Amino acid sequence: MITKDKRKNKFLIILILISIILGISLLAPYIAPNDPYKTDLQNSLKAPSKEFFLGTDALGRCVFSRGVYGASRTIFSSLILVSLMFIFGSFIGIVSGYIGGLFDNIIMRIVDVFLAFPSLVLAIAIAGVLGGGMLNAMLAIGAIGWTKYARLARSEVLEIKEETFIKAARLSGNSSMYIIFKHIMPNVLSTLIVTASLDIGTTIMEMAALSFLGLSSPLPIPEWGAMMSEGKSMLQFAPWITIAPGVAIFIVVILFNLLGDAVHDMLDPKQKEY
Repeated sequence: MITKDKRKNKFLIILILISIILGISLLAPYIAPNDPYKTDLQNSLKAPSKEFFLGTDALGRCVFSRGVYGASRTIFSSLILVSLMFIFGSFIGIVSGYIGGLFDNIIMRIVDVFLAFPSLVLAIAIAGVLGGGMLNAMLAIGAIGWTKYARLARSEVLEIKEETFIKAARLSGNSSMYIIFKHIMPNVLSTLIVTASLDIGTTIMEMAALSFLGLSSPLPIPEWGAMMSEGKSMLQFAPWITIAPGVAIFIVVILFNLLGDAVHDMLDPKQKEY
């Protein structure tokens, strides 16, 4: 059985690794050896070398430099999006579960409609209607992603709103908003936080997918998904263009999934005693 100290150490190690990646992405202007936007056809499709660590693309741009710059857009856009979905969806779900009645029925029918479709397919459709751009891509994924938090929060609230301490708070004359923020939220947040931490990796892949399809930031702005798309036609003779951002996505998604598992282990009440 994993002890409490081991779970804490696992969490800290993963957090340090993620912090290093986030730090590299933030310091991209100082770390990138070349201008990610500068084209040089004389260096087109050069294999990885000392001058170009991960080679160059069809326009002679440094793949490593573009990958470092693209990290901030891909990762931070996903972190912001998950945070917004978590806040909005959780609040709507908590209020819906506590108030009940017509408001709850309306919210849950809206949630059912969104959950009836595959999330990525619906996101692609919404992004196609809204047009390209990072903001529209985030709106497309966020329009669907908040529903999982709303449904989960509602189910958690339904379990505890009839507890004795909630009834006592009502009898004391406390307002609904006071009860929600003071008594209900602290009891449901741990489950929602675990869900959010596990959702980061999925959101990164969804953002990369929209970018791959040309539904995110316009070229030549570097994004991992767009970089993979640019290199797909040259995979046989210049695989580094696609492999480099693909490996980056794989590593980051794995790390955030491991972080989610570590957060789950730390917040799981069944394991807190060990």
